[in-house]
Amino acid sequence: MTSSVLSSRALNRATLARQLLLRRSPMSAVAAIHHLAGLQAQAPFPPYYALWARLSGFSPADLSKLILDRSVVRTALLRGTVHLVTAADCLAWRPAVQPLLAQSLRGANQHAPELAGLDLDDVAKTARELLAERTRTSAELGRALAEHWPGRAPSSLVFAARNLLPLIQVPPRGVWGKAGQPAYQTAEDWLGGELGEPDLEGLVLRYLGAFGPASVADVQVWAGITRLGEVVDRLRPRLRVFRDEHGRELVDLPDAPRPDPDTPAPPRFLGAYDQLVLSYADRTRVLTDEHRKRLITKNAVINGTVLAGGMIRGSWKTVKAGRRATLVVTPFERLSKRDTTALASAGARLLEFAEPAAEDHDIRFEAD
Repeated sequence: MTSSVLSSRALNRATLARQLLLRRSPMSAVAAIHHLAGLQAQAPFPPYYALWARLSGFSPADLSKLILDRSVVRTALLRGTVHLVTAADCLAWRPAVQPLLAQSLRGANQHAPELAGLDLDDVAKTARELLAERTRTSAELGRALAEHWPGRAPSSLVFAARNLLPLIQVPPRGVWGKAGQPAYQTAEDWLGGELGEPDLEGLVLRYLGAFGPASVADVQVWAGITRLGEVVDRLRPRLRVFRDEHGRELVDLPDAPRPDPDTPAPPRFLGAYDQLVLSYADRTRVLTDEHRKRLITKNAVINGTVLAGGMIRGSWKTVKAGRRATLVVTPFERLSKRDTTALASAGARLLEFAEPAAEDHDIRFEAD
């Protein structure tokens, strides 16, 4: 229980090790999704880039197969945002975040007037019955619910169902190369299992394994759940305690990897909305405050990011023109020639992954 100080560099390297970003892992895709405590999945395809950056020999078919055979699912979960998680984690974690999702109904300015006075338990019950009949898109579910509650906005009724029921975005949503609007089934029907009991201690331990060492505030930002300090206090006999350079307390699993701070950190291209950016209250372990202002837009869009020297130092996007695909890298600061050369090499592999049908690939570095 005694605490020692972790330098910023040591904290950075520990984070990269947990996130499989110091070296590509031979893990299977499903094992990596479990280890990483799920993947951000607001958009359909960022999870593919997350795994490509972290695993050796990863192919899009590896993840598409897991979605199709129901080993992993896309569902609103941590912070109320869509995540890609294993089937087991979906059933285990949804009860832990359910209070957050239910509370968001009361604070949703757009939907609150439309839901006022409704028996929300009845809305959830009716939505469950409708989805038991067949899979429905948001529009289809909204129209069906509005037949029971005429005069209420269908989108608000769907919002209530999404927050009260564990809804899965079923394939082809999230399958590589496929398009279409989200269509839903309940987790119980889609996975053939029952939800577990809330286990906040298990949730905290899984976070530390994927993101630690971390503060209580970090865990709360990732999960979207408050008062986790009480949970951490119960876990203290099982944890190791550190301090960062500013004196903030960090907790961690005793045997989790904390590499030598001088361990090299290779360049990496991370996808949009990567959890490395979004899972901490204090992001300075991987992203300076100055660079954060340039990365995260006012409407909360987060483009693909560039890791160099272990820190996020730029963003990237692909541009297609005819048969040519160009990777445009926008550094946030001057990069060394060594980093630029390494990123160009890694960028060529990224283009092969992202745009295999293009006949010509090009890489361009440009100022913001």
